[in-house]
Amino acid sequence: MIQYIADQAHFKEVIERIPNVKESLWIGTADIKDLYVGERPFLGVLADLLKKGREVRLVHAKEPGPNFRQDFDRYPILFDGLERVLCPRVHFKIIIFDHSLAYIGSANLTGAGIGMKSPQTRNFEAGILTDDHTLIEQAMNQFDSVWAGIQCKNCGRKKFCSDPIAK
Repeated sequence: MIQYIADQAHFKEVIERIPNVKESLWIGTADIKDLYVGERPFLGVLADLLKKGREVRLVHAKEPGPNFRQDFDRYPILFDGLERVLCPRVHFKIIIFDHSLAYIGSANLTGAGIGMKSPQTRNFEAGILTDDHTLIEQAMNQFDSVWAGIQCKNCGRKKFCSDPIAK
């Protein structure tokens, strides 16, 4: 199954799958803000996954704003449970569900990107949701190369990196 996703379908087809993760959730995004899944804060959904023993990894390019930080602080399990790295060069948008389903697209984890902002204030986004093993493997390899710091060796932008993955 490869399903093309555009505009409003991002929320239903991608974000609503997150609470149902059984083993692991890998998220790569350039930007992340105080997003909601239905009426629940996105960070609350991640906290619930961690409480259930799920692995949650987040790679993002910059520190989120004060609203996100305020939400983050409401869920103490995120401090130690959420595996997180910053890389200012990350611009990919990848979500890997249980190593068996992947979203690959243009939408950041923001209300205007993949969230529930009104149609008048949403970005025009596109992506695919796939269970194709080859695409999932390639997305996981890209994510992993950043996660493990493999890209750091030849980055050329280390002076802009506030918290280098590979020292």
